[in-house]
Amino acid sequence: MLNIQEEMQESFREHVDEDLIMDCMRCGFCLPACPTYIHTEQNEMHSPRGRIALMKAMRDGNVIWDGSIEESFDVCLGCRACEPACPAGVQYGALIEQTRDAIQAAKPQKLKEKVIRKTAFEGLFADQSKMAGTVKLVQFYQKSGLQKVTRKVGFLNLFPPFMKEMESVLPEIEKRKERSESRKPRTLKVAFFTGCLMDTLFQATNRKTIELLEWLGCEVIIPEGQECCGALHGHSGELEKGLRNARHNLNSFDSDDYDYIVNNAGGCGAFLLEYEKHLKDDPKYREKAERFSRKQMDISSLFVKLGMNARLKTIESAGDVMVTYQDSCHLRNVSKVFMEPRSLLMDAPGYDYKELIGADTCCGSAGIYNLLQPEMSRRILDAKMGHVKELQPAIIVTSNPGCLMQMQVGIRREGLDKEMKAVHIVDFLYEVVYS
Repeated sequence: MLNIQEEMQESFREHVDEDLIMDCMRCGFCLPACPTYIHTEQNEMHSPRGRIALMKAMRDGNVIWDGSIEESFDVCLGCRACEPACPAGVQYGALIEQTRDAIQAAKPQKLKEKVIRKTAFEGLFADQSKMAGTVKLVQFYQKSGLQKVTRKVGFLNLFPPFMKEMESVLPEIEKRKERSESRKPRTLKVAFFTGCLMDTLFQATNRKTIELLEWLGCEVIIPEGQECCGALHGHSGELEKGLRNARHNLNSFDSDDYDYIVNNAGGCGAFLLEYEKHLKDDPKYREKAERFSRKQMDISSLFVKLGMNARLKTIESAGDVMVTYQDSCHLRNVSKVFMEPRSLLMDAPGYDYKELIGADTCCGSAGIYNLLQPEMSRRILDAKMGHVKELQPAIIVTSNPGCLMQMQVGIRREGLDKEMKAVHIVDFLYEVVYS
């Protein structure tokens, strides 16, 4: 019977691609791009280069598996800022996903962790009806007065501080509205990937997304049977379960009846874009994944393609409100989208766009990282808010639900609620167009 060291080494050999590891030249260009390297006083174990060295050492049996090695991989945000900085094109995103898969395959799990993982990855994020049911409970909590009572009696003080902060910025969930089909002539047909959180916690943003697309001349189709994109699974050592969701979504979207597949969440969009990569060896789904990935488009990119910039310039508006933009890491580093949302903000009438220092660095949300690694997440967010306070914008625009809530937490934590707000780019543009 193998011991934990032998099992972990065998798991690394099975899951982690040595060819990808050997692409790393150890040059160090990734170091200044890595938030965890910076915020751990340049600890090499918390850099991409250091983690890749640990991956190789684990495969080769040159290091003893212990808590410090696991911590190094756990503390990684998965923001993939190291990839654009790397001259050798190291696929760090694939390596960290494979590493987390290897750890989960070999690591003995306590009952609590098993229950949490089963609930999250085989329940909540595997079945959209369960996600919708959970959000209905949140809606009841908000509408029934229970939220006010809970806050008044201090019940939330029993929870970790960051959980209390996240509760404070939960969006007010609107009642789902029946969609009315527009009869205006359409020039483009798009399928909308609604997402799990976006279609439940952020229903209003999804509704506005559809209205803006129709305003720009799109026919919007919402394929039935969609599930969570699988990103959270893939980033948490549950890639196979994430690919189960991917195959389900590929079946739902497998049609030539539309020009693009649009999404409005940067983190989801990056994983959707990489279905092609993840399923390249699956003979049944390879071609479906290729077609799916080719049609992927972020909402801001589609807005630009549809001519929203020119339409915005025709809208008259007084005022000069300062607005800035915080990148979604995966939207920028994986999908390579960063100028499109900025151009829309620059052309928004009545607003003065200013670039936020460090906008291209992670805010510390990183999926559920802020819940799993609250201390490091707080350090990263505090640094981000230092730049925000220096700029003093009235509005911070983001393109991902996790980033949005993280920036809202930062604003509230710094006591800036009355001075500024954070909004999703769709909500911002909707207000510009329809106000």
